[in-house]
Amino acid sequence: MGCFPCFDASKEEETLNQDEKSDDRKPTSLPTVASNISKLSSGSERLRSRSLGLSKRELQLPSPKDGSAVNIAAHIFTFRELAAATKNFRPESFLGEGGFGRVYKGRLETTGQVVAVKQLDRNGLQGNREFLVEVLMLSLLHHPNLVSLIGYCADGDQRLLVYEFMPFGSLEDHLHDLPPEKEPLDWNTRMKIAAGAAKGLEYLHDKAAPPVIYRDFKSSNILLHEGFHPKLSDFGLAKLGPTGDKSHVSTRVMGTYGYCAPEYAMTGQLTVKSDVYSFGVVFLELITGRKAIDSSMPHGEQNLVTWARPLFNDRRKFSKLADPRLQGRYPMRGLYQALAVASMCIQEQAAARPLIGDVVTALSYLANQAYEPNANGGSVGQKGSRDERGGLLSRAEDGGGGSGRRWDLDGFDKDDSPRDPAAKVATNRDLERERAVAEAKMWGENWREKRRQSAQGSSDGDGNNG
Repeated sequence: MGCFPCFDASKEEETLNQDEKSDDRKPTSLPTVASNISKLSSGSERLRSRSLGLSKRELQLPSPKDGSAVNIAAHIFTFRELAAATKNFRPESFLGEGGFGRVYKGRLETTGQVVAVKQLDRNGLQGNREFLVEVLMLSLLHHPNLVSLIGYCADGDQRLLVYEFMPFGSLEDHLHDLPPEKEPLDWNTRMKIAAGAAKGLEYLHDKAAPPVIYRDFKSSNILLHEGFHPKLSDFGLAKLGPTGDKSHVSTRVMGTYGYCAPEYAMTGQLTVKSDVYSFGVVFLELITGRKAIDSSMPHGEQNLVTWARPLFNDRRKFSKLADPRLQGRYPMRGLYQALAVASMCIQEQAAARPLIGDVVTALSYLANQAYEPNANGGSVGQKGSRDERGGLLSRAEDGGGGSGRRWDLDGFDKDDSPRDPAAKVATNRDLERERAVAEAKMWGENWREKRRQSAQGSSDGDGNNG
């Protein structure tokens, strides 16, 4: 089960490194795995010996593009310490279970910090390679929308990871199979979660060098801190992205059915756009409240993307895409714009999907709209402050990872007006939507002009100082 391309001598290593001998480019100045993996061994000579046999590409790890110092500072725990923290892994400490193994809530005796302890299932789907990838990734990459790794344990055959505790659980816990007494997420919170998760992906794609492809973006891997602040977790399947003139990474297909991009599922060719597709599926889950795959639904509605795509073509059916548990408490134009973003992310052709930087631009704008259900019949009110990347349409001047593309929200639904008794209502909604897009364009243009003026002022100041 390959994660980093060279953890095993497989076809994917040959595909990735076929030009390695003739490539004179110097690798990015990054820390090496071999000098640090020995720390993971703690009594496991087998793990140490495996780490010493890494190939050239495996020695490369991601680091921030800003050149900041990188240190693997995760604490090394003994198994005894973690057993004590979780009260011997008692059932009352149990939080959940995934492909890696079981997760327990614990409290560290030395500091009193509440943590989540993930214990590797030695018979599970993930093994030592995935364990190493996760330790190294989360030790090197730090962002407010990535879960923080506190430490790890590699005593004997035991493999455990210790994370910051996320008190609100996973996004999946708040979207699906809710008990009757549990309040569903409101529209504002859903947009906030989507924007934050997109920023986590943007950091992996655009700020890490080499870029990191997450490869397992799904609602159960988005953990929620206080205030529903989202953080990506479970990096065991992450891969280094293509570098140089390579357009993709070839690897065996891993991930979760329903979230995998079609080109990756069919060919094993992995790009950052594969993550964008998976993000689009999760965003659809947030909008619709439906699961990516739900065998309990009628035939034709079990696959979320297959069910949603035809509805994108008829604006009269947009309201059917909104989670019924919202009970109509959402802005109509916000729904239109959110569906526009989702539809572009789940395009069949990878080239037609936006870069995650463009998605962040759009969702930062949507997340900075304060929807007030009782104000003006459900219109959108503006917050007093905005994210600096709150513009909807372009981020070419932002210096981020976006393409600078304009979101064609005007062209999302260009059908003729419906000829039915609801035509008047639909026309009013169209006018409201057009006004919303016009407001977004005006704000975006003003925002970009201010950025240009600020940048020009800074350059003039530097010139005078010189």
